[in-house]
Amino acid sequence: MSWTDLQKSMASEAYIASDDLAIALHLSINLGRPILLEGAAGVGKTEVAKVLAACHQTQLIRLQCYEGLDAAQAIYEWNYQRQLLSIRAAAEDGQTGREVEERIFSEEFLLERPLLAAIRQPEPPVLLIDEIDRADEEFEAYLLEVLSDFQVTVPELGTIRATSKPIVVLTSNGTRDLSDALRRRCLYTHISYPSMEAELAILHARCPGVEARLARQIVGFVQTLRNEDLEKVPGVAEMLDFAAALIGLGIADLTSDPTLLHATLKTLLKTQEDQAQVTHEVTARLAGRAA
Repeated sequence: MSWTDLQKSMASEAYIASDDLAIALHLSINLGRPILLEGAAGVGKTEVAKVLAACHQTQLIRLQCYEGLDAAQAIYEWNYQRQLLSIRAAAEDGQTGREVEERIFSEEFLLERPLLAAIRQPEPPVLLIDEIDRADEEFEAYLLEVLSDFQVTVPELGTIRATSKPIVVLTSNGTRDLSDALRRRCLYTHISYPSMEAELAILHARCPGVEARLARQIVGFVQTLRNEDLEKVPGVAEMLDFAAALIGLGIADLTSDPTLLHATLKTLLKTQEDQAQVTHEVTARLAGRAA
């Protein structure tokens, strides 16, 4: 599959990928290298992995990162309850020592977490490591073996090598610097908010019934709103919610009902401070520019 074929395939899943992104994804897949997607929240980074899984008709395995994430939640852990029950049963049967230890530290008692599960699939899945910048720096060390060698070392079992190499997508909102070791193991591309024409294409792909004039007003309004001093800038998902709200309320022109338009901003503004800042007057001004 060429990069243009991939781009078209993503478009068929209603994701409008830029040439730069499509080429980067194509290289990642063909070189067997993880790709790190960095950009502001709401630009569609997570959606890339979902669409790739759909394009390749394969499973999506997602690891959502957070502060305090460790190997037990991300890679593997032992089923301690079953191990205890097995030890008690063995003791009742008079079994002790190495035989019991080997049994309880076998595959039967191993609980796969996303990273281990991803490398043990019969068909290559898409592994999404979402918001890696939310995890602690120490967690990145756990990732290095998986990202470079596609293997996991379990002390009691040895090294488990990949059955098939997953397509690995990491995302970051840029809330902290990632280590050089992690970056070196990945291809990198930055995803920005889409241009006017690209966002229009996204809107028409996701809301095919929207009229051309209203679509241009919606995208123009949202793109102008992003230039305001907001705490949480609305992303593409919020733009689509805004469009759905307007269509559902029967609004065909943003300037027709300023009060109703202002009420729909709950789909775009997600903090009390932002809603207070964007007054009725600001809404009318933005709608006038978009019209």
